[in-house]
Amino acid sequence: MSELPDKRQVAASFSRAAASYDGVAELQRAVGGELLARLPADLAPRRWLDLGCGTGHFSRALAGRFPAACGLAVDIAEGMLRHARPLGGARQFVAGDAECLPLRDGCCELVFSSLALQWCADFAAVLAEARRVLAPGGVLAFSSLCVGTLQELRDSWQAVDGFTHVNRFRRFEDYQALCAASGLEPLELSRQMRVLHYPDLRLLTRELKALGAHNLNPGRPGGLTGRARIQALIGAYERFREPAGLPATYQVIYGVLRRPVSGG
Repeated sequence: MSELPDKRQVAASFSRAAASYDGVAELQRAVGGELLARLPADLAPRRWLDLGCGTGHFSRALAGRFPAACGLAVDIAEGMLRHARPLGGARQFVAGDAECLPLRDGCCELVFSSLALQWCADFAAVLAEARRVLAPGGVLAFSSLCVGTLQELRDSWQAVDGFTHVNRFRRFEDYQALCAASGLEPLELSRQMRVLHYPDLRLLTRELKALGAHNLNPGRPGGLTGRARIQALIGAYERFREPAGLPATYQVIYGVLRRPVSGG
């Protein structure tokens, strides 16, 4: 998966978005809540890791679900960690990269990661690191995004110019192949479409910026976008309007994988 954004740009973008993120994170809350509901019913970790913790919303949810466990929250964005630390949930908040975790082998029984791993260029390395830090029998539960996400916005920009204006995502088939080769046992790997609606395009693009998830890809156009092109984009997007408003489609991946108890 080439041409994903540079990690430093991702970290800087989400750091800037720390204060505004929770106010516009409807999708993120719904997806993370669904991922929590998909955890094995018998899971009782002594230590859990919230990987890509963001503002710490799900660190606090994990602390509530597993009150006897010790929690660790990791994020690549220092601004998010500064926002999350005073709110609690995890015992420690650590700056770290999902592709090279600053953790010892077999240190936790649950790695939970919701809507963060789509920014990692080397998903095989993410899976290898999760497998390394999980104790035998431990669980990796993640949600991510795949091709088809924000397709309306992508198609509308395609009608206006040839630049990359929308973040690129892996194919679902790539997630399937990488998970199958990871050495982790897949308990679940599924795709679910979620559609949000907006009264106008400005609110959608404002929300993406507030989340830190606006266009971070290489090849994106530099400088300001001209008024004529914006008007053309609005006109192109209006073709997708539904009674509920302008749709924004997200293709969400849910994965629950277990490290084998033996031979793993």
